[in-house]
Amino acid sequence: MFQADLLANKIVCVTGGGSGLGLAMAKRFAELGARLVILGRTPERLAAGAHAITAAGNGREVTTLACDVRDYNAVAQAFEAIEQKLGAAPDILVNNAAGNFLAATEELSPGGFDAVMKIVMYGTFNCTQALGKRWIAAQRPGSILNIVTTYAWTGSAFVLPSACAKAGVLALTRSLAVEWATYGIRVNAIAPGPFPTEGAWKRLIPTKDLEEKARQRIPAGRFGEHHELANLAVFLVAGGAEFITGECVTIDGAEALAGAGQFSQFIHMDRAQLKGFLRMMKPGK
Repeated sequence: MFQADLLANKIVCVTGGGSGLGLAMAKRFAELGARLVILGRTPERLAAGAHAITAAGNGREVTTLACDVRDYNAVAQAFEAIEQKLGAAPDILVNNAAGNFLAATEELSPGGFDAVMKIVMYGTFNCTQALGKRWIAAQRPGSILNIVTTYAWTGSAFVLPSACAKAGVLALTRSLAVEWATYGIRVNAIAPGPFPTEGAWKRLIPTKDLEEKARQRIPAGRFGEHHELANLAVFLVAGGAEFITGECVTIDGAEALAGAGQFSQFIHMDRAQLKGFLRMMKPGK
């Protein structure tokens, strides 16, 4: 679908790039010639991700940086380190780092709400502004891709922090597309439906019964495959589509059109039984 050198010599930075969908996108960028940087909080996960990328046979060096995107100073220092090591700031930023879990909102702790908001909303802002300021100062164009969700514009029961944070990221995407167009900076988003990953499945769809119910919600009759999302990401960040900015592309097999709110179907379960189930799924349990 794409020329093998489409991203040759482009520095691409993927937050949360050590696993899951972030890693899937990172692998595809590397296949197409990108100089890859993956950021994340866990050095071991980053090292495993870098090994998976190089083991795929593209032969390209992967730069890894342990960085908590919730910390603005840490993010700014990470971009300084990237520029020092690679000789330039990234050309492309993919804000993929996220956190999410199922919870009845009346039982949601302030800390749980805060954790998701800081990773998703603050993390996206921190990376976007820290790198955007570098581009603007250097009079360089750039491309930003934010990973949101289909309930960013509808909301969804039982994932309130994620819904609020992703809605904020979608607003950030559209706002900066207008504000930063004059600098040659594009800002777009992807709203994926269900794409199986170990982390998300464990927190959000932990049983075979829930997995089957999730599949039945999708008119296409299946979950997304990682290469489909990765190819869409390539299209949006690469050259050839420079007039696309401020757009959010949904890739979900028509799930959102068939019924808003990815987790809202749980309202039909007995609420006491549901709460007991959700308590068992809390992070750390």
